[in-house]
Amino acid sequence: AGWLFWRVMACGRRSGGSKRQVILFILCVCVFQSGAETLRYSLAEEMEEDSFVANIANDLGVSPSQLAARKARVVSEGSEQLFHLNQNTGVLTAKESLDREEICPQSDTCTLFFKIFFENPLQLIRGEVKVRDVNDNSPEFPEKEMVLEILETAPPASRFPLESAQDKDVGSNGLQNYSLESNSHFSLALGTGKDGVKYVELVLERQLDREEQRELNLLLTATDGGSPPRSGTSQVRIVVLDANDNIPVFGREVYEVHLAENSPPEQLVVRVAAADPDEGSNGKVRYAFTQTSERSRQLFELNPVTGEIRVAGNLDFEEAKNHKMVVRGTDGGGLSSHCKVQVEVLDVNDNAPEIALTSLTASIPEDAPPRTVVALFSVRDRDSGDNGRTECTIDGDLPFSLSPTFDDYYELRTNAVLDRERTPEYNITITAMDWGTTRLSSREGIFVQISDVNDNPPEFTQEIYTISVTENNSPMLRIGSVNATDADAGKNARVRYALVWQEGKEQPNVSVNSENGEVYILRPLDYEEVRAFEVMVSAADGGSPPLSAQAMLRVVVRDENDNAPIVLHPPPDSSATAGELVPRWAREGYLVAKVVAVDADAGQNAWLSYELAKATEPGLFRVGLHSGEVRTARAVAERDAPRQRLVVLVRDRGQPPRSATATVGIALVDGFSDAHLRVSEEAPAAEPDGLLTLYLIVCLACVSALFLATAVATVVVRVRRARQREAETLPTFPKAATESNAGSLPRSYVYDVCFAAGTVNSEFRFLRPLFPCFPAGLPPGPGEQRSSVCSQEVANLGEEGD
Repeated sequence: AGWLFWRVMACGRRSGGSKRQVILFILCVCVFQSGAETLRYSLAEEMEEDSFVANIANDLGVSPSQLAARKARVVSEGSEQLFHLNQNTGVLTAKESLDREEICPQSDTCTLFFKIFFENPLQLIRGEVKVRDVNDNSPEFPEKEMVLEILETAPPASRFPLESAQDKDVGSNGLQNYSLESNSHFSLALGTGKDGVKYVELVLERQLDREEQRELNLLLTATDGGSPPRSGTSQVRIVVLDANDNIPVFGREVYEVHLAENSPPEQLVVRVAAADPDEGSNGKVRYAFTQTSERSRQLFELNPVTGEIRVAGNLDFEEAKNHKMVVRGTDGGGLSSHCKVQVEVLDVNDNAPEIALTSLTASIPEDAPPRTVVALFSVRDRDSGDNGRTECTIDGDLPFSLSPTFDDYYELRTNAVLDRERTPEYNITITAMDWGTTRLSSREGIFVQISDVNDNPPEFTQEIYTISVTENNSPMLRIGSVNATDADAGKNARVRYALVWQEGKEQPNVSVNSENGEVYILRPLDYEEVRAFEVMVSAADGGSPPLSAQAMLRVVVRDENDNAPIVLHPPPDSSATAGELVPRWAREGYLVAKVVAVDADAGQNAWLSYELAKATEPGLFRVGLHSGEVRTARAVAERDAPRQRLVVLVRDRGQPPRSATATVGIALVDGFSDAHLRVSEEAPAAEPDGLLTLYLIVCLACVSALFLATAVATVVVRVRRARQREAETLPTFPKAATESNAGSLPRSYVYDVCFAAGTVNSEFRFLRPLFPCFPAGLPPGPGEQRSSVCSQEVANLGEEGD
């Protein structure tokens, strides 16, 4: 095959064509793959390291140089490499000494497989090495000494199997024969099993006699078929057993024992013993229960060797007062005898009383009368005598008591009036105790719930609820809430709210949510009309009949800057052409006029300030910030225009501030009469001077009368309303505004405007207030007399005006 490969490659080189070389290479590979054969060799085990196996180069027909050129190498199957290929010589050697018994321990034949790889081109050749066995192992017995126990009554021809020897070698080197030391009682019988394994048996040739010889020692030898043969030995010790010709005998036929029921486990009850005169196993007696109930077997434990009976479970006098057991004693030969054990259980106080509820009322109304039966229960103690007598008590100071009825039954009754709001439920603990020396007790809890009765009216958290709201509110605005609680439970504690309608009073401006007590304003409020009002709110529970309570709801309206100042003087519709006359000789600080305005709001929303917004001569006049007085800022000069027009801005201190304007007309004249003539001359020629004056006087008188009537009517209406609301305070302006001579005057003042005949000069006279103005806005109490600060200030202002 190798020669054919190299010949084909040589032809490919001579052809010189690359395609032809590829075709020849593929052809060579196919030829080698199809015609390759497995190289087979054999090697004896235990050969030295680097032992010669074969010459691969000669077997393949190639030279060693070709092996090196093609990088030939050998690979063994498995993880361990057992062979080595020398590329220079082509010799295959074993890398280490091979042990057939270690490599192939369970196989009669041992074959190792390897592969030889070539490169350029790639080639694979398979090979195998058969490891030959040599006799390097002797037969071995599992034990150096085998012990056989044989009854002295064993008949002749009885067979006794012996342990077989093992030989790791195979074939003729394996185990071949057994031999026994010469004796007068035994011989060997050899056999081969179906698996081909040889076994050996000891055959009794003559009956044994224990009294003559108690034991025999024989040497067993195993031999293999190697050359030279190897062998192994084992000592066979034969013990002659005594024949069982005596039965066990117990010391007593009946064992009687008294045992307390609380005996702990492992406590010794009794020890039974039987004697047997035989020797060895025939004289050893083992004990076991027989003809004994399963329950007794669970409660008692018998030691089969010592015959001790111990407690294994929990004894119970109430379950069984005595236990009967039968113990059997058997010797090693199978002979046996019996005895009886009777255990009487003594009672101890080991059972606590048992409480059993017969009937129970889980819920009772809080208005239940005393001696109402709540529960019926029984008490039972399974012990006997004083250990079974019981008594019952209630733990704690509770409004309940126990009453014995019949046998061991008790009634649980109430002994006082119950109040669910104070104690809604009771956890009653009943203790039952026996009369034993060591008294035992048990407890039983009874839960009693007190059902509600509608015996508590709702209670408001406050007697008077004061809620504030800013005027000009939106309709249905939530401003607060009232809250009432009911100590009852369930529907008896479900509170519903409602307004109490009072006869003779108008419908209130509020509503109350019946479910949660939230208060709503129904319509917008006006502080100038209503400053506070009160309504009664009732809270009723859902009981039958329902219980209710009332509280007062006081709503206080907070002022909002929603009114602009109103100018009283000069009137808004008056002519500003020449309203005020100022002489040319007027010096600085000359009082020209006074702008008077009022604001319907309260507090700082009604505090007014004045300022000059526009003037013909900006530097000629000034306006008092708080008084509204128009005075000359300098002396009047000849160059000043004879007619002046001032625009005074009146502004309050609200947020945001509101304002109004007043127009003041001023005429600069040398004298009042001359001024009157000049005014008459400048009037239209068609109207005489007397008629114009008459018109002016009539108009001023009508305006004054109308203003006076309006002011009086307003004061009368407000006084009437003030008297109707006794709880409310009288409306006043801030004290600071009056004391600072501010232009914001109380709305209760009226003014009288008088004109002198033949002139256009105007004078103001302040009248007294229609009702007193008290400090801090509070009326005097009964018997008190207070001076009116406002009246004094008005008097001062009147004197200054004069």
